[in-house]
Amino acid sequence: MRTLLNILWLICGGAVNALHWYLVGILMAISIVGLPWARACFMLGNFTLWPFGRQVVNRALVTGKADIGTGCWGVVGNVLWLIFAGWHLALVHLTLALGCAVTIIGIPFALQHFKLAMASLAPIGTCVVEVP
Repeated sequence: MRTLLNILWLICGGAVNALHWYLVGILMAISIVGLPWARACFMLGNFTLWPFGRQVVNRALVTGKADIGTGCWGVVGNVLWLIFAGWHLALVHLTLALGCAVTIIGIPFALQHFKLAMASLAPIGTCVVEVP
């Protein structure tokens, strides 16, 4: 079922949303300073391509140890991200979630857009994992 939903997601706009994430990542990577945010954009762009059966979690929970992105510098990075790019990506996903939630068939897609909106608010120090 996850595969079918992911294929429908990809056809019905997932690829366009991923391109949006990749574009923002390329813009962040143009400057050396934006490379941590570019990495997060590419990670979430890949997540946007195939979201069913996956979720975004804190990287410290996965690796078992803290790193620069999961500590206080990660908080600073997420605040800067939210100010410069995160709010507009979250707004796009929330708007798409509302559009999908209009129909009963679109509710699973709306939930994925909501999950992506939450991930786009603070992507530094996170990673994508498979849900069992």
